[in-house]
Amino acid sequence: MCRLLAYLGEPIQGDRLLLEPSHSLQVQSYQPQEMTAGLLNADGFGIGWYHPHKQDLPYTYKSLFPIWSDINLPQISRYLESHCVLAYVRSATPGLAVDLGNCQPFTDAKISFIHNGYINNFRETLYRPMRSQLSNELYQKIHGTTDSEHIFALVLNEYETCWKTAILNAIKQLEGWATGQQTHFSANLILSDGKQLFATRYSHNAPVPTLYFHQDGQGIALASEPLDDRPWQSCPEQSLITINENRELLIEAIAH
Repeated sequence: MCRLLAYLGEPIQGDRLLLEPSHSLQVQSYQPQEMTAGLLNADGFGIGWYHPHKQDLPYTYKSLFPIWSDINLPQISRYLESHCVLAYVRSATPGLAVDLGNCQPFTDAKISFIHNGYINNFRETLYRPMRSQLSNELYQKIHGTTDSEHIFALVLNEYETCWKTAILNAIKQLEGWATGQQTHFSANLILSDGKQLFATRYSHNAPVPTLYFHQDGQGIALASEPLDDRPWQSCPEQSLITINENRELLIEAIAH
């Protein structure tokens, strides 16, 4: 399991979001409090962000070091300032390689994506049906071996005009395949185009990973665990969360 963080709002300096909170993503890497599997998130980390005034393509910084030992991060995070940030620390699923090809956020054009969860026995169960569903273009874009990247590709494959619909269709397909293969999965997803955030807190026959949100006059943050002692609210299980361009938050149940 990994720990996720996303923010949409007024531009914020990276270190204020990533490092300064009392239970920051950095602290969650070595002292997580609500992991459903694993003890540490020491298998690398990644940050994706959008510049508020320049091009709308996301920038990324990825490392195979634990976030607490990357000597470049304090300087980079002080320089980074953005209205939209996605970040994660990784606890690799056993059997999946620790390399940059498997490091999130995954991106495609202006879309960035992070995932916390797993598909049980991914290589033996949903690997082939998921890949066979993809267009040739998306099939060729997969560079790593993780279930996370394949879920991202599936969402991209389902996209026509609405990201919410694409995410829901992808989850519906995962449900069908998982039922047929008698396996289980969990899928806390966060996707952004730099203007909106879409997230899920979801699982199929498995514990649902935690996801919280905090909203104030500066913006809205989503995180696997609260970053501080401010009033964070738990996102309901089996739900889809939308934060639109006006920073309006909508939570909807995902039907089984």
